[in-house]
Amino acid sequence: MTRHDAVDETPVWLEVNGESAVTWMCTPDQLPELVVGWLFGEGYIDARADLVSLRPCAKELGFWAEVPRDRYETVEGTERRRVLASGCGAVTTILGSLSSVPRRATVPRIPDLAQTRRLFKELFAQGTLYKETGGIHAAALTDGASLLVHAEDIGRHNAVDKVLGAMLMAGRRPDDLMLLVTGRISGELAFKAARARLSVVATPSVPSSLAVEIARAAGMALVGRAVSGEPQVWLGDEGRKTGDE
Repeated sequence: MTRHDAVDETPVWLEVNGESAVTWMCTPDQLPELVVGWLFGEGYIDARADLVSLRPCAKELGFWAEVPRDRYETVEGTERRRVLASGCGAVTTILGSLSSVPRRATVPRIPDLAQTRRLFKELFAQGTLYKETGGIHAAALTDGASLLVHAEDIGRHNAVDKVLGAMLMAGRRPDDLMLLVTGRISGELAFKAARARLSVVATPSVPSSLAVEIARAAGMALVGRAVSGEPQVWLGDEGRKTGDE
């Protein structure tokens, strides 16, 4: 198969409660899922039912979202800074104490690493855009047995927002599921996963040091080099790294 010369990259804007919130540079599909997942990750909503309304712009790629006023004021009232995130441009994040990281109620278990490799094989097999163009990231949510939702995007964080949004739009929170990502696990991505109360985040790459700290604070497990013969696991509270034992 001959790949296209370029992968789509398009600006998509979002206004929340009448105020400009974000413009993504993204792959222009699964856009409602992208919006819902981003609103969830930023704390504007906890479930699809919290989204009062979501309207697409008819003239260009953009959306108007309305969320409950109290949630909007809480998020906007949080001390936040604009930072240049590793590999993903300018983002809004909460810096400082890890006390703001949501804490899981249960201790994560080491996932079945052989099954995790099989799930990544399935994730790669579903990569339609990657097969056509290359230069694309993918993410999926799994219960450990099969892939539940899958997304591709030029940005790995966008792909994560899309799968979180898809799960919420299906009427289910992502609590205790495993997130598979094809890129590095950054601090921002780990915070999204912690807020979603995921049990495990796995990647063929590696996590950053900040991602390991966030996972420890959240009681969440990270799996690096997940498709290799020697995966590395960082376990929640202990924050220790183990091999494929």
